[in-house]
Amino acid sequence: MSTATQIIAWTSLVTFMFTVILYLLALKLFPKWGLLDFPERYGLTRARIPYPTGILAVIAFLAFFATFESTLALKPWSKQACGLIAGTVLLTIITFLDDRRPLPSSLRLLTQIVVALVIFLTGTRIYTLTNPLASIMATDVIPLHTFTLPIAVLDNPSLFGMLFTVLWLGLTMNALNWFDGIRGQVSVLSVLGFVTIGLLSLSDRVGDFSLGLISFALAGIALACLLFDRPGPLALIGDTGAMFFGLLLGVLTIFTGGKVATGFLVLGVPLIDSFLVIVRRILKGKSIFAGDVQNEHLHHRLLKQGWNEWQIITLTAFLGTSFGITALFLSTLEKFLAALALFLIMLLLSIYSGRTSLRPTP
Repeated sequence: MSTATQIIAWTSLVTFMFTVILYLLALKLFPKWGLLDFPERYGLTRARIPYPTGILAVIAFLAFFATFESTLALKPWSKQACGLIAGTVLLTIITFLDDRRPLPSSLRLLTQIVVALVIFLTGTRIYTLTNPLASIMATDVIPLHTFTLPIAVLDNPSLFGMLFTVLWLGLTMNALNWFDGIRGQVSVLSVLGFVTIGLLSLSDRVGDFSLGLISFALAGIALACLLFDRPGPLALIGDTGAMFFGLLLGVLTIFTGGKVATGFLVLGVPLIDSFLVIVRRILKGKSIFAGDVQNEHLHHRLLKQGWNEWQIITLTAFLGTSFGITALFLSTLEKFLAALALFLIMLLLSIYSGRTSLRPTP
């Protein structure tokens, strides 16, 4: 085993164990502090449990980042590093407050936009996208760093790049949050996503050890969360954890050179599911911003078909692993075709799961 591999393995183990210790403390302290969930809101009769423990994942990440930041690809406490931390902290504050007492949806949306803008304006940017149809078009890349704003202190940000970054980070933040209807799904997808990005970072295509280190450290944190936030949960990560993991997955795809296609394949299940929910709402004349009061997402529909929670998590893990890991070996065009294949699979699952769940009750 090489030295680099040993460092990554030990770092993952340390972040995993540190997060587990935080959870064990939370199981004792959160009840004393009144940080428990609200099962009565959802018609549940079980005892209240610690919530939202997603803040523990954030604390573990910040502790890791403060310890290793000087060895990472980011310059020590550079503008880019500070922007990432500032955005993460802002998102955590608002989502934690929202988990305790629901905030207006407009404030949550505004926070996500501000977080994405802070991260973009401090240097985390995608300058180009590889064109999946390059063989039939005149260009191999799609430039995003155009229509720049002459603001030297912010390195002349581009309007297209800003729009794309805000949209991408908004999607990744919400993708996991929307898929948090079954305990464990967010943590499973996060582990898969961070491992995939970590392997990509260490491959010859990227070759960045420090990004691999960050990715596998986050994988260790997400795995620890899975031990407690899973079917029959001991604690719940809440929006605080789901949106934190989504944000970091989105940021790391940018750090690895804008590997958005790989990130999409890893998060394709919740992203496509949410797209299908939005389409169904539009066709029914409903607001796309309303909460999922009718349990419209795939995992809820599969539960109505008789699937249990572990079966749904296994399906999510299988699709995420299959498309995420294979994306490491595919060309851009092949990733585009894989995304179409995943969309078709999700469409078929949507049709299957909706056969009876969308049928009017007599």
